[in-house]
Amino acid sequence: MYAHPFTYHRAKTLAEASKLLGELGKESRVVAGGQSLIPLMKMRLARPTALIDINFIPGLSEIARKNGELRIGAMARHSDLEASEAVAAIPILHDCAAGIADVQVRNQGTIGGSLAEADPSGDWAVTLLTLETLVRCAGPGGERTVALEEFIKDAYTTVLGHDELVRDIVVKEPGKNSAGAYVAFKRSAPVYATASAAVQMTLDGKDVCKDARVVLGCVGLMAIRAKEAEGELRGKAVDAKAIAKAAEAARAIAEPQSDMRGSAEYKRALLAAVVKKAAGIALRRARGERVEGGHEYVGR
Repeated sequence: MYAHPFTYHRAKTLAEASKLLGELGKESRVVAGGQSLIPLMKMRLARPTALIDINFIPGLSEIARKNGELRIGAMARHSDLEASEAVAAIPILHDCAAGIADVQVRNQGTIGGSLAEADPSGDWAVTLLTLETLVRCAGPGGERTVALEEFIKDAYTTVLGHDELVRDIVVKEPGKNSAGAYVAFKRSAPVYATASAAVQMTLDGKDVCKDARVVLGCVGLMAIRAKEAEGELRGKAVDAKAIAKAAEAARAIAEPQSDMRGSAEYKRALLAAVVKKAAGIALRRARGERVEGGHEYVGR
């Protein structure tokens, strides 16, 4: 099927893109990597009257560490993040980038587009919510900075106005003895995960958890911050028993829906296993070990 007719516009700056969105009306859309929008257009589930291409705006794909922060341009591709040494310094981010879909999607998809789409099955929101993350937005009124936990309001819904765009994402680098892991379970690489979890842990010494963040993906209309699971880790010696309690607490608050990926009960059981694995990797990394994490697939 062919897309519904639309006009194409190539923006040279974010200000121009914002202006075009305002002038071309509510049915105009921005195209970044196009990995979500273009397939919907081909199926005519999305029918924008105009596309504003921001791929040719300079400076939007830079990745840099400065003053204890990692700044990621909105147009940074998943593959850019996968290959970045700056990103590798925060292992949980590399876990996420390296496992998104397949090589073709990683070469085209962007982190800004992913966050702006706010797909409940997406990877980046789950991962970045375990860290102190800000989203810088640009619009006709200038720039504003929004904490990620306030940026996504609901499934496919953010605080962005129609004529606002994501400029970049700012992540505060974790402190000493802090590390995380992201684990997503999929049937195969190109599909969305059935369940995912991100765990960031800070140790006070070698075994006691000083702080923890646990975020769940694909089991609700938004990424879910599992504060009950965090409470099972924080202030305690982290061992297999503590991790099992955290996993069970995460399972209890999950809100999955039965679909082609599995029943709701299957997803809860799978989520508990994913949380256990992510927490175990995060713990070992926080102790200073080099441990591989990332996505898991059926039969692997």
